[in-house]
Amino acid sequence: MPKAHQKSDASGVRLHNITLVLRTVQAEVQISQADLARRLGLARSTVLAIVDDLLELGLLKEQGHGVSAGGRRPMILTLDDAAYHLVGVDIGAKHVTVVVMNLKAEVLARQNREFSTREDPKGTLALVEELIGRVLSESRAGRRQVVGIGVGVPSPVDSRTPGHVSPVVMPSWTGVDIAGRLQARFEVPVRVENDANLGALWEARWDHGVNLDNLAYIKVATGIGAGLVVDGRIYRGSRGVAGELGHLPIDSSGPLCVCGMRGCLNTLVGTDNLLARARAETKGKKKFAKLEELIDAALAGDAVAIATFEYAGRQLGLGMAMLLNLFNPALVVVGGDIVRAGDLLLGPLRETVSKNCFSENFSHVHIVASRLGESATARGAATMIFDEAIEAPATFFEGATRSLGLAS
Repeated sequence: MPKAHQKSDASGVRLHNITLVLRTVQAEVQISQADLARRLGLARSTVLAIVDDLLELGLLKEQGHGVSAGGRRPMILTLDDAAYHLVGVDIGAKHVTVVVMNLKAEVLARQNREFSTREDPKGTLALVEELIGRVLSESRAGRRQVVGIGVGVPSPVDSRTPGHVSPVVMPSWTGVDIAGRLQARFEVPVRVENDANLGALWEARWDHGVNLDNLAYIKVATGIGAGLVVDGRIYRGSRGVAGELGHLPIDSSGPLCVCGMRGCLNTLVGTDNLLARARAETKGKKKFAKLEELIDAALAGDAVAIATFEYAGRQLGLGMAMLLNLFNPALVVVGGDIVRAGDLLLGPLRETVSKNCFSENFSHVHIVASRLGESATARGAATMIFDEAIEAPATFFEGATRSLGLAS
């Protein structure tokens, strides 16, 4: 084998082992070098060399000595959460949220602004840049500490045009390179991903789905989307359009959807449509201008508001039953601000799923509400950056090629 190939293969093996070490430390929070070697089945000398390099790069730090069963007390390792920062952006249909997280997924700063994004890409990106600047200032994160910026969008993202959104879903954004614009402004790697996929990633890495290989996250907002995690990774399909639950045609005689079909789930239980339904039921006597008003009314016992969430639960349940029959996940997390309605939504949802789903699928799935509501997308976007960074550290960390002994 030529020497160049040997060097490349050795670098690939080392990169794989570095990724294993970082993922294990992330999952365990605190672990000794000896336990790392045993857990990964690697030679202690291999792990020691990798740990030394990661300590130099600043990704790991020594936390102190652990308890010894005899002999020298082991040194405990953990992620150096203060060394680097992750930026997550959620471009929703009607808001922009930006967070800065450390490597342990703790939010250091957060900014949120209501904004109609679908028809105004220029104004939206200007706002995104402003809010990123604000959270970086608030968290006192230096530019060199920022690993990258993750962006969630309410649209499929095609791997062939990774910085762009779907012109079918967001036609005003046709030709707009979100990643290119932000990368030029902040000079760090930028990745763009579907918002429901990022909610699923958050749940898989940090919340309900930890230690599960297969789960679904359903985001209920202006539109309905599903993020799928298969074998521990986001499943996007061949063109990035997997999980478009909102475009299941539930009622063929229903309202026209932006996709061109009729009666899609989006047209029935997207938040704007739920509010319109509630107003129609009261013949305009109650405004119900925002989702939070409808939720507050339902929790206070308003009959129309309660009936609206029961309707939403039944329609979502039909879509979820189809998802379970096709995908068979161990867990489904329902996200978005709507989950504050609690069992007023989830009760009829679970009942509908049970009646329309293959019994083996329903009996083994847990259906729960997200603990974060709408903010899961921004946190998932930041998580995506860390996930990609530990797979390709030379792309995200300055000096990583030299520090980690990787081939350039």
